[in-house]
Amino acid sequence: MMAVKIAKAMGAKVSIFSRSDAKKDQAASLGAELVATSDPAAMAAMARTLDVIVDTVSDFHDIASLITTLKPVTGTLVLLGGVSKPYELPAFGLLFSGTRVEGSMIGGCDLTQEMLDFCHANKVAPDFEIIAAKDAEAALHKLHEGVAGAKRFVIKIDTLKEM
Repeated sequence: MMAVKIAKAMGAKVSIFSRSDAKKDQAASLGAELVATSDPAAMAAMARTLDVIVDTVSDFHDIASLITTLKPVTGTLVLLGGVSKPYELPAFGLLFSGTRVEGSMIGGCDLTQEMLDFCHANKVAPDFEIIAAKDAEAALHKLHEGVAGAKRFVIKIDTLKEM
């Protein structure tokens, strides 16, 4: 949800794509609209409306349906999540609409510092929970199942010796 918080701090109107509407209240608390990708009507309502999608999902997922929500010519899908399985791209959809698909890693020291300064100035911070190392597997399951919400887990390093 850091991408959402940063985009809101920049003044953007933000929509969040999720598999279901389980995170609807969290999205609303951040000032964002949640769109369930499992809801065909909701996805159809988003057709050709978005300027940019920042895709942070680090597991294989359908990006073809996301591409249909981008504005023609100027719409851009930016992939940030590293996924080992290649995506299937709708070649004709990209050719006829002129939308773009890009990827990005970290931006280097200067850009990282600029982002940190921006977050500090705008009081943008991640939601996290500190856990013991023994709870890491359960936390990973929560993330994979989509029930962890917007928070991420940080392992307290001195709990490694308890394993």
